[in-house]
Amino acid sequence: MQETVNRRQFLTTAGLSALALTTGVNRLFAQAELAKPSGLKIAYSAITWGGNDAQAITDLAALGYKGIQLRANTFGPYKAKPSELKALLDQNHLTLAMFSSGNVEIDPAKEQSTIDMHVAHASFVKALGGSAFQMTNSLRPKDRLPTTEELKRLAVVMNEIGKQTADLGVQATYHNHMNQLGETPEEVDVIVQALNPKYTKLLLDIAHYKQGGGQPEKAVKQYKGIIHALHLKDTMSPVPDKPNDPKAYKFVELGRGNVDVPAVFKALEEINFKGWGIIELDGVPEKDKTAAQCASINKDYITKTLNFPL
Repeated sequence: MQETVNRRQFLTTAGLSALALTTGVNRLFAQAELAKPSGLKIAYSAITWGGNDAQAITDLAALGYKGIQLRANTFGPYKAKPSELKALLDQNHLTLAMFSSGNVEIDPAKEQSTIDMHVAHASFVKALGGSAFQMTNSLRPKDRLPTTEELKRLAVVMNEIGKQTADLGVQATYHNHMNQLGETPEEVDVIVQALNPKYTKLLLDIAHYKQGGGQPEKAVKQYKGIIHALHLKDTMSPVPDKPNDPKAYKFVELGRGNVDVPAVFKALEEINFKGWGIIELDGVPEKDKTAAQCASINKDYITKTLNFPL
């Protein structure tokens, strides 16, 4: 009888041990799955600091960000001494993920000067240890829609810029933008279809694309072969002070607006995207906040709500 009891206890104990072992192994596999490295890297744009780039660098490094986007306003002060700015980035362990290079002119009379400007910026990017820059176009007609020819013309000039910067090892990208050439999904598509992926790729701004009438999670899949980077951004529309104006909008921290950011992240995972996702907020959405506080809110959304590491 005692032998039977001992055998039963042994089998019970062995069974529980096996169950515990199996549960532990499964938990380890689950944790490994969650910790699986992704090709998406998170950076943050300095634009929110309004030109105080040194403070932006310090604040973002303190928050744990690893990449930064700088703007063309840094070119003037540092073009003759890029090593000083690079040293500041290096000291704060920040990589230049993207550089805002500015406007692209489509007027043939201004083509050479616009090419020269962006090529000069690309050399600056290279000196800072970066590898990509973005181009925009602020010449949207005020009294009509842009023509297909104008949209394609923009792509032609950007392709030429990209051809020349490719020789420097710096990638040119087109940034879709509200109130510019390439506001609606249809306009963006005309431009992107005319880009030569060998020279110029797409920086998909998910908030501008959403505000322009598109679904950024679908655009991620549609343009998976040409996306080089993204602006991770949110837009609120309508806004509280203009509730009856469907065209009114403002950029807000991630998770506060109309962009389905989780769907964008899921789409990026599905296409196995490898590159920078740059959080951008043009300015503080409420006056009682600082740029650093906004960056912290965005960090919490990425790391806690989406459970994605910086």
